[in-house]
Order: sequence, then C-alpha cells, then structure tokens
Amino acid sequence: MASSKTRVCEPPAIGIDLGTTYSCVAVWQNNRVEIIANEQGNRTTPSCVAFTDMEECLIGDAAKNQIAMNPSNTIFDAKRLIGKRFLDSTVQNDMKIWPFKIVEGVCSKPQIEVAYKGVKKLFAAEEISGMVLTKMKEVANAYLNADVKSAVITVPAYFNDLQRQATKDAAAAAGLDVLRLLNEPTAAAIAYRLDQKPTNRSKPTNVLIFDLGGGTFDVSLVTINKGRFEVKAVGGDTHLGGEDFDNQMVKYFVEEFNRKERKDITTNPRALGRLRVACERAKRILSSTTFTSIEVDYLHDGVDFSSKITRAKFEELNIDCFNKCIETVQRCMEDAQWDTSMVNEVVLVGGSTRIPKLQQMLHDVFDGKNLCKTINPDEAVAYGAAVLAANMSGKGNKMVKSLVLLDVVPLSLGFEMRGQIMRVVIPKHTPIPVTKEVATYTNHDNQSSVLTKVYQGERSRSIDNILVGVFRLSNLPLAPRGVIKFNSRFDIDADGILKVSVEETSTGQKGIITITKDKRRLSEKEVGRMLQDAKRYKDDDQDYIKKIKAYNALEDYFYVMKTKVNDDNIRQQLSQEDMRKMDDLVHEAWDWLKTNKLAEIEVIENKMKELKCAYDSIIGQFM
Repeated sequence: MASSKTRVCEPPAIGIDLGTTYSCVAVWQNNRVEIIANEQGNRTTPSCVAFTDMEECLIGDAAKNQIAMNPSNTIFDAKRLIGKRFLDSTVQNDMKIWPFKIVEGVCSKPQIEVAYKGVKKLFAAEEISGMVLTKMKEVANAYLNADVKSAVITVPAYFNDLQRQATKDAAAAAGLDVLRLLNEPTAAAIAYRLDQKPTNRSKPTNVLIFDLGGGTFDVSLVTINKGRFEVKAVGGDTHLGGEDFDNQMVKYFVEEFNRKERKDITTNPRALGRLRVACERAKRILSSTTFTSIEVDYLHDGVDFSSKITRAKFEELNIDCFNKCIETVQRCMEDAQWDTSMVNEVVLVGGSTRIPKLQQMLHDVFDGKNLCKTINPDEAVAYGAAVLAANMSGKGNKMVKSLVLLDVVPLSLGFEMRGQIMRVVIPKHTPIPVTKEVATYTNHDNQSSVLTKVYQGERSRSIDNILVGVFRLSNLPLAPRGVIKFNSRFDIDADGILKVSVEETSTGQKGIITITKDKRRLSEKEVGRMLQDAKRYKDDDQDYIKKIKAYNALEDYFYVMKTKVNDDNIRQQLSQEDMRKMDDLVHEAWDWLKTNKLAEIEVIENKMKELKCAYDSIIGQFM
C-alpha cells in the first residue's frame, strides 16, 4: 500500500490598513478581494485599546464603546505617536486634548500611562499599534480558520524611516512577518485599477489619489499602464485628518459651554471624551445634511449641554485645514510638472473625503472634473494591500501577478559637504528601491577621522534640512588632503527604510548606519515647510552657494600655495627674507581662513587677489 502525504496548506497573506482611527483587513480569496468583517459584523475596526480594572484589555469596538466611561485608560490615535519624540510639537499639542496621559520615556520617547487592573502601566505607541494589529490578525484567523503569518501593512506615503521602522516593530509584536510596507495612496491606486472594467484597464491612466483619513493625509500622482503603477510625485501631512476636524469642533463647543455656563471642562477627561464622541457623530451627519444638533446629558457638574451646528460653521472652523489639503495637491502637481488637463481621474480615498466642501474645492481645482467615488473610501487601502499580498505570495489571477510598483522617496537625501553644503545623493521622487554611490575625499592634510552627517530636505545649506543620522570613521591613514578616498552608499529598500554606509577605500574600514527608532527624523509639519522654504529661499541659497564656492576656491589656492612654499627645491632658491615673507603669508592666510568662513563674496575674492599678488611677486619668478 502506497504511503500518502498530507499536504500542508500555507495560510494566505493578508492586507492590513493600520489606520489612525479605524483599521481594515482583507484577503485575496476565490479570485477576488474579500474585506473581512470583525465579530461585530463591521468591516472596519476602531484602532482603539482600553485597559480596565477587571478584564483583559479591550481592542476595537469593545474599547471604543466604553470610552466615555473610561477615557483616561482608552487609547486612540497611537499612529500619531508612533516614531515621534516626546518634545515634538505635534505630541505636545495633542497631549492637551487627549484624555489619556503621555509621559517622557527613555531616549525622549513618548509613553502612554494607564491604570490596568489597579496597577500603573506604561506603553509605547508601537505596543498599542501592535495590539491593534493583533486584533486584525485574529479577525483574519477567525474568517480563514488558519493562523496567518504574513501581511502587507500600509503606511502614509509621508511616513519617515523612523515611523516605518516603528510600524514594523508593531507588526513583529503581533507575530506578523511584513512582506511589504505599502504606501496608502499606492494601495488605493491598485484598488482603483482592479475596480475598473477590463476594457478600461488596457489604457494608460494618470490618476491623482486624494487620501484623507482620520489622522493622515496623502496625495499621490500615479501613472497606471496595465499592471505597472509608477508614482510620479507625493505630498502630504502625517498629522492632518478627520481627528483634526473633530478637535476644532470640540474646541468650539468647549468655549461655548464655558461662555454659557461659566464652567471649564478641559480638566474633565470624561466630559471631553463624551463631547468628542458627539462631535464626531455630528461631523458625519453634516456630510449629508446642512445642520445638526449636539446633545450631551450631564456633560459637566450635572449640567446638560445642547447646541446646534451648521455645515457652513463646520466649514468655517476647518477652512485652514481644507486649504492645506488643496495647497498640497497643487504643490504635488508642480513637482510632477503636470497640469490639471493631464489628470484623467481624481480618486477619493479615506472617510474624510466625504466632506462636501473638500469635494467642491477639488472639483474647482480640476476645472469641474467629476471625482471618482466608485471605490469604498474606507476599504480601498486594505483592498490594495490584499492584492499586493497575493502578488508577493504567488497567488491571484493574471492581473494580480502582473503588478509592478514603482514608488518614490518624498524628500531628497544626502550628506553635508565642506562649507555646510547639502550634497544630494538621492533626489526627491526617486523610484524605490534604490542604491546610489558617490565618492568623496579628505578636506585636510593628515586628517585622522571623518564625520558623516546624513540630511533630508530640499535646501542647499545642510543645516536648513533635517539631520537624520551621524557616524564617524576614525584612525584613517595619514595623508595629504584629497588623497584618502571614501565611497558613500545610500540604500533605500522597498519599505522606504534608509541605510547609509561609508567605506575608506585603502583600508576597507566601513561605517554603517540604518536610520531607525533612535534617530530623529522628520516631523510632519516640517515636510511641507521644507518644500515651501526651498522655493522661498531659493535666491538666498544660490547666494550662499556662490559664497561657499568662492571660499572653497580660496582654501584650495591656500593649500597649493602652502605646498609650493614647503617645496625644498623652491626654498633653496629663496633668500632668507623671502622665505620669512612666504612663511608669514601662509600663517596669515590660514588664520584668515579660520576666522572668515562667513565673509561676503567680495571680501573673499579680494583676499584671493591679495594672496595671488603676494605669492606671484616672490614665487612667480621660479615657476
């Protein structure tokens, strides 16, 4: 009798949209994407974790349903903390409105303080996100009757390396192997393409993905040609979304309650939590009607609160946020060198795109073009993630297996050169994964070490950009300036995580840095500011570059002059008086260089003429 072998079937890989306010999980099955509902029958799950005195921690709907009764121990918005430092301005501002407590932990990392079963506990944002991912994994396991091991997890396109690495840490805590960190708007573009009729999929299409969720905002310009998705430009803000619209309403009604009742509820977490729930509900209603009421019984000190808000007032409270969204769209179009006529479709993704005012503003920007609302804005990102998960695990139909994604870096990366000039190695909007190498040399004679500072941004001066990592190579061979060579290599992987290595070629000595959770990276507001500053200060930057080039030319001439003055053949031909003059000239020039790095260009050029004249009058006769 022949032996039989039991074939072990690997559980499918899943796609997870780890959102600020809600998360969603999907899987490719039965030749299509299935959005997996949780045990409550809901296709999205609140990204919410609660700690109580009696039970194990609650995650998802159960946590959100008791937030009004347990606000200080119910954690939401963990995505807004992930990869941040305690003193970041956004963290400090959010702390003022969150009902739970944030304290400073090791390495300036924000920690969430809760009371769990009567004991004070501290949690990092990654731990909270890990709990949410665990919940989404359990939802998938129950549906598939299997133990899921791997997933594609989505992140905002503007998440920096630190935030991406922290997301991978959260996945590891949930027992998930991350096949890919996929940018959210790219995931939405995949969902859009598969939602099209087969007859339309063969046509090249330029798509603008407008992705505004609960806590983050992304814009991507994508050219789709059959199964090829090429991102042309990205923009966004990792701290802009529906939560901010809620916060504006909460602030408005807190002031109204204070004005009417002479009572301040900002020190009452439970009152703020209940008011926030009411404001979120009102925001949703205002997307389909022009006014609604706010009613909270016993809001504070036994006082009921009742008020009304119109859609017009809601728009007035949030017009600055709406304008930021439109400005980001316009900036992204400029980066890609597209005009509105080149965009075939404007695709709306994320629950906050249901807001009529935003739709109207986008409609106006694109000259009345109809907006694409055919894909579910709450599920599109998870849908696209599930498709890529199938692709990467060898599953799916012909369309799925033919996927090719070309995503990009949002801002330029490089290192500091002599004179604090930023040398760009990887320009913004370069497709990833990418590897680039450049060669550099020592700046000084007998230089024993080299310090490499890695920056991200668009300004010419390195100090105007964001320092993302520093490392030093020591014990270099002693040699004249310009002799010792270094090869600098920048690697950005498909997850958008940066690794930099510098190798000294004669000895093979190497320094490597992976920009991870201990390195300071971009804060979300700095990204937009840096792009605007790069344009605003373009003339200043050009003047600075000219000044540095003039200074560097003078410094180079000094070293040539110094080498000639120390040449034994030349010194033998000089009188004692001329040798003294030349030695004095070298010392004076060196002192001047050390103290005049910020001199105006005319001063530097005059110094160059003066040095050349003095040098030529004595040495020129021997050349």
